[in-house]
Amino acid sequence: MSSRPIIAPSILASDFANLEREITMINNSEADWIHVDIMDGVFVPNISMGLPVVEAVNRHATKPLDVHLMIVQPERFVEAFRKAGAEVISVHVEACPHLHRNIQQIKALGCKAGVAINPHTSVFELENVIADLDLVCVMSVNPGFGGQKFIENTYAKVRQLKELIVETNSAARIEIDGGVNMQNAKLLLDAGADVLVAGNFVFSAPDPLDVIQQLKGISVTTV
Repeated sequence: MSSRPIIAPSILASDFANLEREITMINNSEADWIHVDIMDGVFVPNISMGLPVVEAVNRHATKPLDVHLMIVQPERFVEAFRKAGAEVISVHVEACPHLHRNIQQIKALGCKAGVAINPHTSVFELENVIADLDLVCVMSVNPGFGGQKFIENTYAKVRQLKELIVETNSAARIEIDGGVNMQNAKLLLDAGADVLVAGNFVFSAPDPLDVIQQLKGISVTTV
């Protein structure tokens, strides 16, 4: 049996001066989600966008918003991001001393709940919450900036995570965020990934629609 990946272009790499045009392009593409990176300049060394931008994106988007909160104290803001249009919300395990509570809060708002893990973080940090998750976002670069080089250890990490998901009978999907391109996409999917976030690879291409189509067209054989 073969399956196709979920593709989530990251608008962090888009042209913010023409954001409506960029969202319309994604709407017209074979992409499944729109990935929205929220950075606070505290948890990560950069500031990206806030609630007004997410609300504006949501007004034009016809595809679910996959909101990745790279912020401290995310519990203060998840309800506001839900109201702004988020359908998937991911928080970082490193920013959440009460992670189970954070996950339940997201679910209670009617969102899919995700947890993101930095490159140095073991997948086994999620062992006690994996059954409650809809998504695990594996950072394949150090968070905070777009356009970074893909970290090769990610393949092994995805395989470990897939084993944990199977062992615990979790329904969580594995999302890869950072440095995704046509050279590593198939390897990531073969390792067990389900969702590919692509930023610069999509938005810096001469034909973003074609790049999204190529990513979506990668077939993975499953048992």
